[in-house]
Amino acid sequence: MAEALTTTDLQGALPLIARGKVRDLYEVDEKTLLFVATDRISAYDVIMENGIPNKGVLLTLCTRTWFKILSEAIPSLRTHFITLDLPPQIPASLRPVLQNRSMQVRKLRILPIEAIVRGYITGSAWNEYKKSGTVHGIQVAAGLQESEAFPDGPIYTPSTKAELGEHDENIHPDQAVAILGEPYASKVAALAVQLYKAAHAYALERGVIIADTKFEFGVDEDDQVVLADEVLTPDSSRFWPKESYAIGRGQASFDKQFLRDWLVSQGYKGKEGVRMTDEIALQTAAKYKEAWEKITGGN
Repeated sequence: MAEALTTTDLQGALPLIARGKVRDLYEVDEKTLLFVATDRISAYDVIMENGIPNKGVLLTLCTRTWFKILSEAIPSLRTHFITLDLPPQIPASLRPVLQNRSMQVRKLRILPIEAIVRGYITGSAWNEYKKSGTVHGIQVAAGLQESEAFPDGPIYTPSTKAELGEHDENIHPDQAVAILGEPYASKVAALAVQLYKAAHAYALERGVIIADTKFEFGVDEDDQVVLADEVLTPDSSRFWPKESYAIGRGQASFDKQFLRDWLVSQGYKGKEGVRMTDEIALQTAAKYKEAWEKITGGN
């Protein structure tokens, strides 16, 4: 099995700003960052000890493709993406490893919520609904079955953005208003749903259902809301194969649900220091690759 890149070292070429669950962030200049997607993978807010070979390349190329698709669907959309080209400061010896897993992006003031949009009732939303008839505290239609599409269309269900090692918390949209203030909160809510609808329609034609996804937004120097981070990858979304979709049960999945299920079955959910078996790593990689190829044609 190919070796996974789980950490980066730019040998002092650029200053390291932060390490996230997957990405290492470096400063190119006062207006530009370099996002490097490693092969790290997390589940239940815990990073696995080993990674998924080439996952970072796949996530980066997938994100680049979605930025293009979404910008064509929504001409007014602003994104933080600049280029996949590496900045000149990167030494020649590091370029083969970093190419296509790195993107230069505009530096933004990142808004402190996860903008989740759900088109179908599943996961934590289904668990809450079974208990209270609500999703993130929002009253939704009675009598829904697991994996059913929300009858009134996709819903905006934000969460807090936890520090590394902590857990995001599902919140009502009104709490997002209190955190973000206006007009940012309304803009984020409307734009997130608009993005989801455009992506859902595109993916559905290619045999993939986007059940839910999360977006991140920032604010630029013009005080405009900008789409940031990765978008519509198997890390940030729940992808289902259209051909086997059926209401009333859980669905097969192209994302990290495969890894989550294994963690639960082994009693490892939420535990630190877990190393995936080679088999689980390879099967998870295959799921990610299949989703990417269906949606983007592998480009």
